[in-house]
Amino acid sequence: MAGTPRTLRAMNDRAALDLLLEHGQLSRTRIGKLTGLSKPTASQLLARLEAAGLVLAGGTTEGRPGPNAQLYEVNPAAGYAAGLDVTPERILAAVADITGRTIGSYELPTPGRRTGTPVVQQVTDALDGAVKAAGLARADVHRLVIGTPGAFDPNTGRLRYASHLPGWHTPALLDELAAALPMPVEYENDVNLVAVAEQRLGAARGHDDFVLLWNEGGLGAALVLGGRLHRGWTGGAGEVGFLPVPGTPLVRQVTKANSGGYQELAGSQAVPRLARELGIDDIPNGPYAEVAAALVARAAHSEDPTHQQLLETYATRLATGLASLVSVLDPELVVLSGASLTAGGEPLRALVQSELEELAAARPHLVVGAVPEQPVLRGALESALAATRDEVFDTSR
Repeated sequence: MAGTPRTLRAMNDRAALDLLLEHGQLSRTRIGKLTGLSKPTASQLLARLEAAGLVLAGGTTEGRPGPNAQLYEVNPAAGYAAGLDVTPERILAAVADITGRTIGSYELPTPGRRTGTPVVQQVTDALDGAVKAAGLARADVHRLVIGTPGAFDPNTGRLRYASHLPGWHTPALLDELAAALPMPVEYENDVNLVAVAEQRLGAARGHDDFVLLWNEGGLGAALVLGGRLHRGWTGGAGEVGFLPVPGTPLVRQVTKANSGGYQELAGSQAVPRLARELGIDDIPNGPYAEVAAALVARAAHSEDPTHQQLLETYATRLATGLASLVSVLDPELVVLSGASLTAGGEPLRALVQSELEELAAARPHLVVGAVPEQPVLRGALESALAATRDEVFDTSR
């Protein structure tokens, strides 16, 4: 059935807005060529979007034959979205305008298991810090996405698989947050949000079937199948740290231990332990994720046989768990992300690729993640922005 004129106009409007987001400033003629619209129709479209406050007339083309052409761009103030990255140690918050540019950020330390501050207040304090840094009010934010370890069970509303996150397990938490915040709030697993960032901005662009392996504070995975995140019945899809694997004792009652075979074999805490076993004595101090990243980075750039053995053994351990994932899912791509993996760069990637080809029949291509700074927070912003754009750019209403 043919669309109504209003529906067709809305589709053309959204196509033009998406092009402006992708390319930046464009002229009426260029928008017409990219959308296939005639010049009069493109002119009407831009006039409509400008009147709605969705686009702005910017500069003009210069240095070309003929008269200068007016350039148009998406109005950054048409909408705002926010994201939070929650760990036991801190909450990172950021606000982005509708073009995706981060305009305000804030870090709220939450050290120790007894901060004395309720989670709802921690969330609102972190959000308000970013909102203030952006020069906005809380009510200006259209949507908030919060990334946490583990996942909120859609059947019970309780946070699962993250016993190390204090204060986030009360049955009424989601209702309390909804009451305290004026905008729609979504919750997502932190590693899933890294996959969102990689798919939209990084190494997984253009890929609809991929696995992202994350190794930093914990070892986890995100599964993108047919272009969509696969979360599982309880939100626990990708909790591969609990996966039993050869090479380590069988871990029982994994949720109480907050660990499992793959975590013990190849998690960040295993790297300094392996280094000590190999006789490496200059092991830095600090949180184990930072120590692991430093050791892996050093090994990746060293010709010392002991350090090379560390890198090769670590690669074999990573490939051991990955072999189970790719054998079941047969993904097109595997993205290695998190400091303990990205620190190894191409040397580690090549070793894991080689080992995986020996251990699994499926042969996905391995790449190193390309969103190096705050990928969880970037994924939260990208997720919030997608929903905000759908709402703000809907001109059919």
